Amino acid sequence: MFSIQNRTLVLIIIVLAQFCCTSLWFASNGVMPELIDEFQLEESALGHLTASVQLGFITGTLLFAFLAIVDRFSPSKVFLVSAFFGALCNLGVLLEANTLISLVVLRFFTGFFLAGIYPVGMKIAADYYEKGLGKSLAFLVGALVLGTALPHAIKEVSIAASWKQVIWLTSSMAALGGMILFLTVADGPYRKPSIKINPSAIKSSFKNRTFKKAAIGYFGHMWELYAFWAFVPWILSNHLAQFETTHYQVPALSFGIIGIGSISCVLAGLLSQKYGNQKVARTALFFSCLCCLISPIILLQNSTELLLIFLFFWGMVVIADSPLFSALVAQNTKPETKGTALTFVTAIGFAFSIISIQLLNLLKEHLSYHYLFMFLALGPIIGIWSSIKTKSP
Repeated sequence: MFSIQNRTLVLIIIVLAQFCCTSLWFASNGVMPELIDEFQLEESALGHLTASVQLGFITGTLLFAFLAIVDRFSPSKVFLVSAFFGALCNLGVLLEANTLISLVVLRFFTGFFLAGIYPVGMKIAADYYEKGLGKSLAFLVGALVLGTALPHAIKEVSIAASWKQVIWLTSSMAALGGMILFLTVADGPYRKPSIKINPSAIKSSFKNRTFKKAAIGYFGHMWELYAFWAFVPWILSNHLAQFETTHYQVPALSFGIIGIGSISCVLAGLLSQKYGNQKVARTALFFSCLCCLISPIILLQNSTELLLIFLFFWGMVVIADSPLFSALVAQNTKPETKGTALTFVTAIGFAFSIISIQLLNLLKEHLSYHYLFMFLALGPIIGIWSSIKTKSP
């Protein structure tokens, strides 16, 4: 093992590792039609499998936070172990005897080990960047976005090949990403390890008014984010079915709509250097809220061009605020509990994403898909209210 000291190079490696490992997140979503056919699942499997990853992630992050794993142990080692076991759980999807229950369990544990990847990557970055953290986390969340969208791209380029290649490739990438980070990135200069479990760390963090308001803003953002991502292919497929004169490739467009958020994350990070994390985050949250509210108008139109412009714009604004809210959380807690605070807030945010995904999964049985996504506006509205109440740092 050798340690790289240059902060810019360290950030590049963290971004690369995050990109490789977070490809596990939507690996099953990228091949959902094939999974449904292969294992004779119901259409509702989309919501169940997506929610199981989120639930596993929440369980993992809460456990990591309670045991202060990232503050007590080397983050790079935690990242490596999590990447390896996450890759193994992802490979389990290939077992021929799988049922919906076994797939849900496998995706749950994939999510569980992702808890040692996404928030841990943010913690490593925070240990290297005391200033300009919003910009640094913007690159990390951009990597998360691309990693999340990657299975759709793999599915598109290997359309004639077996869906199993998507699973093999994402697992291999995760293992590789974990090894690269472990072998090259040591503990950061601003890391202050905790030597014991501190059950009061979260409680004390929430006594900080700025921390609490930033966390609420993040929760509102998360209510919308993963529900939108999970249902992007479904929106496109329904539009194809409704307007039969339209033709396009759903996997390619799904990758583009989700993946474009990586660009907006970087742009938001750069803008935050001039306008502040809070102001940029609030602006992005406002526009994503607007997208939720006007979605029925767009989805009812027989215009592929209008639909795609709208979805690509939504794909940009829905994620742009994420790294900035995370930066605000990290900047307003004690250094020795930073990893625990980030992990806990991330866990609660993902809990809200499960509720919103399952809500849409339930409502789509009773409402036209045109009107479903208005319900996602609730989270951004609460987040905007919270961010207005918070002074910009």
